[in-house]
Amino acid sequence: MNTQRRRWIEGGIFLAFFAGCIPLANYMIGHLGTECVPNGPCVIPVGPGLTAPSGVLLVGLALVLRDLVQRRLGLIWAVGAIIVGAFLSTTFTAPSLAIASAGAFLTSEIVDLMVFTPLQKKGLVRAAFVSSLVGLLADSIMFLWLAFGSLEFLAGQVVGKLIMVIATLPVLFWIRNRDRRLGLMPA
Repeated sequence: MNTQRRRWIEGGIFLAFFAGCIPLANYMIGHLGTECVPNGPCVIPVGPGLTAPSGVLLVGLALVLRDLVQRRLGLIWAVGAIIVGAFLSTTFTAPSLAIASAGAFLTSEIVDLMVFTPLQKKGLVRAAFVSSLVGLLADSIMFLWLAFGSLEFLAGQVVGKLIMVIATLPVLFWIRNRDRRLGLMPA
């Protein structure tokens, strides 16, 4: 398979998974967890004594997937994915959470993009990890404040998203090494 075709196919797969993470994360926050807080989120344990809204795992994954969309399809596609993602983040969620979800998503993904874009020249793994850290902090603070007027779940949000970012590192190393072997350069 030629390099350009491989980039488009992989980029499309990353884009589809990215788009799917967003409404699924919102659905989970309102419906799936080990406990559902009245007038609040459904939460899951993410560490000793830490809970977080259940969608955090998919939000952490979405940050990395957006980086991979940019790497395969380019900056314009990544910006388009952010805009569509902000719209999707209003779906499958309570109307009271729609603005918080869209605002936090839009902000965190733009921050992630702004950090990832210059860093990707230094390497995929470093760029994705650092940009995801910045993005997950922005998302966690903004979402919790807008949605609940509280940062009560901040530590859990950060840990939950970080778990997913760290879980992607072996895949990112594999992609980086395979890209070098096949001569696949970023878009």
